[in-house]
Amino acid sequence: MSYINEDLKKMLVEHGADLVGFADLKSIVQGDMTFGVSVAVAVPREVILGIQNGPTMDYYDAYHRINKLLDHIVTAGAEYLTAKGYQAFAQTTDAVVESDDYRTALPHKTVATRAGLGWIGKCALLVTKEYGSAVRLSSLITNAPLDCGVPITESRCGNCMVCTEACPGKAVSGKLWNAEIDRDNFFQPLQCRKKARELAAERIHKEITLCGKCIESCPYTQRYLNRVEN
Repeated sequence: MSYINEDLKKMLVEHGADLVGFADLKSIVQGDMTFGVSVAVAVPREVILGIQNGPTMDYYDAYHRINKLLDHIVTAGAEYLTAKGYQAFAQTTDAVVESDDYRTALPHKTVATRAGLGWIGKCALLVTKEYGSAVRLSSLITNAPLDCGVPITESRCGNCMVCTEACPGKAVSGKLWNAEIDRDNFFQPLQCRKKARELAAERIHKEITLCGKCIESCPYTQRYLNRVEN
């Protein structure tokens, strides 16, 4: 790992990141900034344990709190790199524009899989070995010559159908993701959004797309919830 990677990762972790990865984006990004930095923050165990029966206010609060933290982390990362003389752009919540079909130009999940932090589960969320799907993501792009991780291009969910069966919106087809498949061929975002908003309105009286059942039920998330820390 180069000194840039080491110093940048240390700084991002000090600012609150739980996972940090570096991605080569040359094949999917135009322009000079073809390296990506992926950052993940884990959702606290107690918050995930509370959403077995639907979204809670604790989950709602954590969702917004972690998003603000991620904005702070990637902004600090971009400032660090620009101070070193490189170009950098933080993909904060204010900077990222979502299209009408719930896509972004460079999804945080894409940067994460290219960095080797995890793969896309059947529910279209990033799955990590460390925290399952119980993470929030952000990213930045840069022209700094980073040492990059090995991309993960195929699902590691295997025959598991837990999130497929748990999804209250029936949005999860059960098909395995790979880097070549379009999201809509294995996951239906409109069905997810509709049901999630119904549940959020019913349980916490908020107009927001917030459910979490696929996150809570994922076996990798369950390992995180049951893990004994040293």
